[in-house]
Amino acid sequence: MAAADTTLASQVPVYLESLAAEKGYTENTLRAYGHDLAEFCRFTAGERGRPVLCDAVDPLMIRGYLAWLHRRNAKRTIARKLSALRTFFAFLRKHRLMADNPAEKVLTPKLPKTLPGYLVVDDMLRLLDSIPDGSLLEARNRAMFETLYSCGLRVSELAGLNPEDLEMQLGFVRVLGKGKRERLVPIGERALTAIRNYRQRLPERSAAADEKRGGALFLNRFGRRLTARSIRRILDQLSRRCGLPVPVAPHGVRHSFATHLLDAGADLRSVQEMLGHRSLRTTQKYTHVSIDRLMAAYDKSHPRK
Repeated sequence: MAAADTTLASQVPVYLESLAAEKGYTENTLRAYGHDLAEFCRFTAGERGRPVLCDAVDPLMIRGYLAWLHRRNAKRTIARKLSALRTFFAFLRKHRLMADNPAEKVLTPKLPKTLPGYLVVDDMLRLLDSIPDGSLLEARNRAMFETLYSCGLRVSELAGLNPEDLEMQLGFVRVLGKGKRERLVPIGERALTAIRNYRQRLPERSAAADEKRGGALFLNRFGRRLTARSIRRILDQLSRRCGLPVPVAPHGVRHSFATHLLDAGADLRSVQEMLGHRSLRTTQKYTHVSIDRLMAAYDKSHPRK
């Protein structure tokens, strides 16, 4: 089909298929991209009264869309949606459905600098120590969140763990991260002990039983794999019960892991590898917390500050 006969909306599924095949994006990521792109297609079609062709998109159209978003979305959300358009249009240009990328001529909204949420060490340890392990589900929760903090995993990575991913003797866990990239992450003895305690309480503890349960390490009350949403809900309940000043999300535990390692002297490159970040720049945001503390100590202690 010629470029002039190709609508923007018709290319969204093609683009999502390429992301899945070439970059290994997860279903959640693909769903988010699809939602953002479909929203832009609906907006432009509504403005023109008909589906918009790929080569008809211009910077003015994109700025109108961003102005419409501004009335109902935060700047960070708008920036994310603009980023999705840029990568989509780059794909269309690569396949000669656009002469250039109109989104490159639109400035990204200036974002406020925010530090990632995290718990101080005392609050993190208080949260973990407050989780009981009397029942099977309590033992699972203790093992789950000890593992989350010990390894700094994403919640999707935690939910995706299988028993065979654990190297108990070596003290490593095999993690399948974003883009289906595999990495080995150290796991502490506290987390391993909690996992052993949980596994020993399962009614069946054989490889066949694990396969019957879908190969999942952490199970819900029905014996199936816990979802990321369920893990978030459980942690929210536990953090509220613990009396933390602010309930912590799974990603906050990951932030805490990185911040505590850097504060204790771990090098940035090692933390990058453990977190599974492709770029060191992504990991560098965690150094801001340590720098803030360093500056506070300097201001308090230096005789000629």
